[in-house]
Amino acid sequence: MNIAIFGANGPTGRLLTEQAIAAGHTVTAFTRHADAFPIRHEQLRVVQGDARDLAAVGAAVAGQDAVLSTLGTKFSRKPITLYSAAITNVIQAMHDHGVRRLVCVSSSATDPVTRAADTGGGVVFEKVLKPFIANVVGKTMYADMLRMEHLVMDSDLDWTIVRPSGLFDTPTVTDYRLAEGSLREHFTSRTDLAACLLQQAESDQYARKTVAVATVAVKPQMLKLLLREAFGISIGGPKAHPAS
Repeated sequence: MNIAIFGANGPTGRLLTEQAIAAGHTVTAFTRHADAFPIRHEQLRVVQGDARDLAAVGAAVAGQDAVLSTLGTKFSRKPITLYSAAITNVIQAMHDHGVRRLVCVSSSATDPVTRAADTGGGVVFEKVLKPFIANVVGKTMYADMLRMEHLVMDSDLDWTIVRPSGLFDTPTVTDYRLAEGSLREHFTSRTDLAACLLQQAESDQYARKTVAVATVAVKPQMLKLLLREAFGISIGGPKAHPAS
């Protein structure tokens, strides 16, 4: 299968690229910084470009069997438009080149059910930190993710929107959980997220559906996860420990 990956140079995008190559697929990795992309392989083509440039997006989409988007950006209180602008170009390019299968990453924060659920982080996290991240630090990001979702859902493509939660790192793929709609678990390793995205590209089981993906075998420490993902502060590295 020929697969184009947008956001390939991000943490999840690199994992996805590696997994797709290992599975025997031919990958086009789309990134703004091709010279900094660390993966090299005969089944890999690295394309430099900006996802807000329709011509560049079209050149990457042409000849593909599926398009996967792991595009992301940092939290900002300024308006964010990357997700909606990029997916607009991806959808147009897919129409132009007759590509049907689209899988893109969003966030559980766009799902009101998951957003309101108790993560088990304690009163301070649930009542103070979580609302601060969702409604202040991440407000503009999640708003644009929601715009992206609406654009995808309104398209006539064979799309799947994947909503992870609380991203953290694990060394290998685990026995992650996947379900249409929402899940009670609220953490997702990037390795599992990458595996889930690749699984969706290879299947139409969840075509035109939104799915939640969660890691259940291990979980991150809440404070470390919060500081790293919301504020870019690392304490002792991105380790995970077995769930109790």
